[in-house]
Amino acid sequence: MDEQSFLWTEKYRPSKFKDIQGQKEIIQRVSSLVASKNIPHLMFAGPAGVGKSTLALATAKELFGDSFRQNFLELNASDERGIDIVRVKVKDFARTKSIGDVPFKIIFLDECDALTRDAQQALRRTMETYAQTARFILSCNYISKIIDPIQSRCVVFKFKPLEKSDIENIVAKIVEKEGLTIKDGVIDALLKVSEGDCRRIENILQSCASTSKEISTEALFSMAAMANPEELTQVLTLALSGDFNRARSLMTDVKLKYGMSGLDVIKQLQHEIWGVKDLTGRQKVSLIEKCGDIEFRLTEGSDETVQLESFLASVALVKQ
Repeated sequence: MDEQSFLWTEKYRPSKFKDIQGQKEIIQRVSSLVASKNIPHLMFAGPAGVGKSTLALATAKELFGDSFRQNFLELNASDERGIDIVRVKVKDFARTKSIGDVPFKIIFLDECDALTRDAQQALRRTMETYAQTARFILSCNYISKIIDPIQSRCVVFKFKPLEKSDIENIVAKIVEKEGLTIKDGVIDALLKVSEGDCRRIENILQSCASTSKEISTEALFSMAAMANPEELTQVLTLALSGDFNRARSLMTDVKLKYGMSGLDVIKQLQHEIWGVKDLTGRQKVSLIEKCGDIEFRLTEGSDETVQLESFLASVALVKQ
């Protein structure tokens, strides 16, 4: 396959522990387990795009070396979430002996919080029965959706969003390899847009690079379908000054320019409220509460224009 057609999320996926950004303590503990050639069942919990699947793959590659494909089964539980996946695919793989000097195989169940409760109960028993020949790595976004018996059988690692230094390292590597140039403010914009999600960073950068090798904040926000924070801050400032019509007009322009839904706008406005200097703490809290009301009404199907203008009216009246 032509290298240009690769997704950057796969092209720049680390295959060794030392190349993974962030989660230093978790990587250190997992690498110690791999060095001992004996790992327990593991559970990786945390938000999307922070390295759970990457660490699972790296664990298998470091443990098995060249034979990792024969000893590693990866399944996405959100695609096949019923009890049959455990009874058939998992059991068939788990009951056979591993190839090489490691006495067990690894089964990686991604997004296992999507497994039905019956499938989780079957998985619990399978983890016990085949513990000698197979070890499980489970990945989930919400650990509360995993039944307690499975949690108790695993060593749980809780992942956190990537920090700014990690994002800078990832972006620097991509910029060097792809011959890109990034303008001032792009790193901060990526941090705001991604909220620590590496997969989202790489997808946005690849989208921007397809049109220009020079990455600007304007292109980045446009690709992310997210408004430039300065524009939404201006909307709030106009509304606070009493210029309701200009604030409403600018908000409509921003919404159309970036292709945002009413829900996107209210969520981003909620973030920008905290940065408005002309508001007291009590006034900010009052507007955040209003954001919550508007967000609920929008999810229930209320008219976007009416609800967003209602929010701007609240902003205009907050100082009255």
